[in-house]
Amino acid sequence: MTTIAPYGSWLSPLSAADASAASARFDGARFVGDEVWWGESLPTEGGRSSVRRRTASGAIEDLLPDPWNARSRAHEYGGGSWTATAEGRLFFVEKTDQRVWSLLPGGDPVPLTEADDAIRHGGLRWQAGTLLAVREVHGGSHVPRRSIIAIATDGSQTVTELVSGSDFLAQPALSPDGRTLAWVAWNHPDMPWDRTEVRVAALEDGRVRASRSVSDGATAALQPEWTVDGGLLFIDEPTGRWNLYRADAASSTVTPLAPADADTGAGLWVLGLRWYAPLAGGDVVAVRTNGADELVRIDAAGTVTRLDLPVRARAVIEDVHGDRVIVTGSAPGVTGVWVIEPDGSHELVRGSVSELGETWTPAVRELTVDGAHGPVHAFDHAPTSPTHAAPEGELPPYVIFVHGGPTSHVGGVADSKTVYFTSRGIGVLEVNYGGSTGYGRAYRERLRGQWGIVDVDDVAAAATGLVEEGRADAARIAIEGGSAGGWTVLAALVGTEVFGAGISRYGVGDARTLATDTHDFEARYLDGLIGPLPEAEALYLERSPLGRTEGFRVPVLLLQGDEDAVVPPTQAEAIRDALRSRGIPHAYVLYEGEGHGFRKAETIVHSLESELAFLGQVFGFETPGVPPVELD
Repeated sequence: MTTIAPYGSWLSPLSAADASAASARFDGARFVGDEVWWGESLPTEGGRSSVRRRTASGAIEDLLPDPWNARSRAHEYGGGSWTATAEGRLFFVEKTDQRVWSLLPGGDPVPLTEADDAIRHGGLRWQAGTLLAVREVHGGSHVPRRSIIAIATDGSQTVTELVSGSDFLAQPALSPDGRTLAWVAWNHPDMPWDRTEVRVAALEDGRVRASRSVSDGATAALQPEWTVDGGLLFIDEPTGRWNLYRADAASSTVTPLAPADADTGAGLWVLGLRWYAPLAGGDVVAVRTNGADELVRIDAAGTVTRLDLPVRARAVIEDVHGDRVIVTGSAPGVTGVWVIEPDGSHELVRGSVSELGETWTPAVRELTVDGAHGPVHAFDHAPTSPTHAAPEGELPPYVIFVHGGPTSHVGGVADSKTVYFTSRGIGVLEVNYGGSTGYGRAYRERLRGQWGIVDVDDVAAAATGLVEEGRADAARIAIEGGSAGGWTVLAALVGTEVFGAGISRYGVGDARTLATDTHDFEARYLDGLIGPLPEAEALYLERSPLGRTEGFRVPVLLLQGDEDAVVPPTQAEAIRDALRSRGIPHAYVLYEGEGHGFRKAETIVHSLESELAFLGQVFGFETPGVPPVELD
């Protein structure tokens, strides 16, 4: 029988611990002989990042034993923290010292780079018998110096600098004969989704002597890759969409490869991201994004065939071997690692599959509403349960999920956190506000100079559209987000009257502090989002939630890591103090040993239960089995 109970109070078999266990985070995957290796964050081990494989018996085995932790801090967000040879030799960046190490399974790690607290590595890549990396050297008050290097693998700790001279370098690619290097470069104040160059240079005596750009520098070109016959592909967006292009070395001409009204590419937030790969037979496999992701195969004639893979969000082409492909990403009910075979069939090698079944997973609904700045795109996940229903006439509470970045994207897949809420009778609306990727450059640049305005207007418009459709209770709409999403949460709470509660995870409260105290990768990001300092200081004060604390009127939950170097605890604590001074109900939870993004199982469980309890207390429904949150 169906149990009739108020929205939000439904009983769900998915606990916060289950949701934490299903919240897999992967960092790369590789073909190694007949095996697949992948990087995986382990919440039960404090968020340690291991490299793992599945044995012939189906058992999951750690190749990188505890306490070794493969995690890069280059660009602060890291990425590309490991790679491997086809013969089974692992190279990785150890979190504690940021050195590059080598490991043969069953042996002891051997350092390949010198011990120096000022040096970080990331973006590791093994190509043409060469170990490539992005190196970042910090020192004194100077900005870090970055270069692409080749690392000797004989244990001599010899490093050869191949190229430098740009503020940032990423995605190195070595030609099959090992004689030509391609890479992505950009300089302050641009971000890698503003303006970059794809550069190419011949290597002479192991070093770059002169280079040329194959992109015009007016757009955000990404990911150069060499084909097996020595041709060069890359991503560019002269049409306003990230598409594939082929560069002809002899004539210096660039031609499009199967152009589409979709994006192959996204924000280069971490090193090592790849959205396409050439196959041995000459075809190309690629991610295409227009709201949700899809996987396609493009042949030499430009014919496009859609691949039958369930991944719809965060899709990354990790590796190819012949015509076999490894993809990581999220599909309904699972985040995982897939292998696509040459015949188009696929296998889930590793994934956090929900045991609840499809009856507990909400059907995603794409929603587009008219906003003050143009159309706003979102994904709606309605309350879903095979065992419970709400009393007739009751409308559900909703949580508006605001992604971070803000130059990021959600693909409309119900992950474990979404199902944690929807299975209890709380709807979730994910909003790709103006500034998000996945809809072309014009949509992405809607936020230029308008951070704190466009994002706030867009999330408010999406929530209002949901109410006008008769799908949500206008009095019980909360807004939640982390980092830049937390900024939008706080700005929406002080700038609109749409939301009845807010949840900020390590959210930005003071844009000036972020601009002056943040790490080098984002040091000039706010030049484009708000304006350069000191000229735009008045705008920083006007937009920052901490400059408008008189606007707070509804309860707020603040969740923060004490080791966050991107948005330090002082920002959350200033918001807490402002709420306290105004008598606004709130709770502040500081998690020990957590940084910018929660990785420990106990933190993920506690924060998720705290969010549910907070919503129940504020919106007036019971939350069985979840301890209350003490509101100050």
